[in-house]
Amino acid sequence: MNLSTMLEEIKQHPEYHKAGMILCHNGVVRATTREGDEVTGLKVMVDHNRLDQILDEQKKRPGIIDILIHINEEEELAVGDDVMFLVVAGDIRENVLGALTDTLNLVKAEATSKKQYFK
Repeated sequence: MNLSTMLEEIKQHPEYHKAGMILCHNGVVRATTREGDEVTGLKVMVDHNRLDQILDEQKKRPGIIDILIHINEEEELAVGDDVMFLVVAGDIRENVLGALTDTLNLVKAEATSKKQYFK
């Protein structure tokens, strides 16, 4: 999956004509932790039931047309690899920004966990 494919998919939504904004997030593997420790890679694990709940809840927000997410959980990821794509389409900037921020924070806090690999 890639962002271009996700953008094309979201543009096929039957309510897309109501969109005024599409906002995308592309999370990548950093070379260091927040504390500054050097990282060689990571693996992401996903709680798909919780992820589905989060997406269902967030799609009900005012002005939100659709939310798509792809999390690369298949393999061990190296520094610079894509971890997560999140795409939110909605009517106005305030609704889309809020939905992307809240969805991202909920997914990271409640639906995913990661194992980091260090030098």
